[in-house]
Amino acid sequence: MENLYKELGDQSLHKDFCQTVASTFSSSVNRNGKSSTITWKQVQSWFQGKQKQQNQAKFKKTVPSPPLQIFDLSNLSDAGNAGNVVGNATCGQRPKGKASDVSDLAFEAKSARDYAWYDVSSFLTYRVLRTGELEVRVRFSGFDNGHDEWVNVRTSVRERSIPVVPSECGRVNVGDLLLCFQEREDQALYCDAHVVNIKREIHDNTRCNCVFLVRYDYDNTEEPLGLDRICRRPDE
Repeated sequence: MENLYKELGDQSLHKDFCQTVASTFSSSVNRNGKSSTITWKQVQSWFQGKQKQQNQAKFKKTVPSPPLQIFDLSNLSDAGNAGNVVGNATCGQRPKGKASDVSDLAFEAKSARDYAWYDVSSFLTYRVLRTGELEVRVRFSGFDNGHDEWVNVRTSVRERSIPVVPSECGRVNVGDLLLCFQEREDQALYCDAHVVNIKREIHDNTRCNCVFLVRYDYDNTEEPLGLDRICRRPDE
């Protein structure tokens, strides 16, 4: 949230944006089992607190504050009390223990140019369309500003997918949505696909020989893939 405020400034106080942030934290895989949800007002109150701190700093010198940690807003009775948010989803090896920086909450976004998903480096700004839909302008990891895009928050932004390791292949079932590495002669992309069939093989926790037949969402083509080319969704 600290990084989001730095990138968006006063725009982070907008109700639609706060609702999106609250929904993302509430649906995080690491909040499974928690009955309470985060409200947009709690998120907005946190951003308002940051704005107040920033305005005060303009008029007087203050003692530098310690590095900001992630706060578990679900335990808030008001914006002034917070606990640490535990382990946010990442695309790579999932961290253990408590996260100490909001960058651990990683996102991916779908490009309208090729319907593929890319890791998000930063959110640059946002806008609300006449239809009420919220869009954000994203910069994709590994790309310059020439590839920045406006994407729909509801349909094209989500928590980063997680590579499946051999010990977890049993979690993948027919019908599941996966992010799959699709290799073609002219391109290699990460695209959404659904599992059509699974040929399971006997293996240990270090190597998986199972074959997953998937059907890509954007063109309905099918392809058998090994475990090294699939990522699962955090909530699967």
